Amino acid sequence: MGQGDQDEENAFDVEEVQKIVRDNIELCLGGNIYSHSRSPQWISNITEKTITRLNKLNKPFKYILRVTITQKNGSGLHTAATYFWDTNTDGTCTVRWENKYMYCIVNVWALALQL
Repeated sequence: MGQGDQDEENAFDVEEVQKIVRDNIELCLGGNIYSHSRSPQWISNITEKTITRLNKLNKPFKYILRVTITQKNGSGLHTAATYFWDTNTDGTCTVRWENKYMYCIVNVWALALQL
C-alpha cells in the first residue's frame, strides 16, 4: 500500500460520517414528539452511539460532537463557527434532521492525531 492509499484510508470521509449521524438520529428520535424532559437522554444516546461508531472506523482522529435538539415552533436559530486547523487533515460536517415536531442538528469535528 502506497503513502497516498494510506492517506485516503485515514482521511475524514464526510459522507460516511453524515450517514452514521443520520442513522443514529433516526434510531434515537424517529417519530417522537418533542419533549423537553426527554431531550437530555436523546442527546446522550445520539452522542454515545455516534462516538462508538466513529471510533470503530479506526481512523486517526479525536472527535468532538455538538448535538442540538429544538422544538419546531417557528423560532429562529443561528450559529456560527470558525476553525484554525490543518485543512489537509482535519474535517467537519453538520447533519440537520427534522420531523414534524423538532429539529436535530449535529456538528462533528475530527482533529487528526499526530502519528
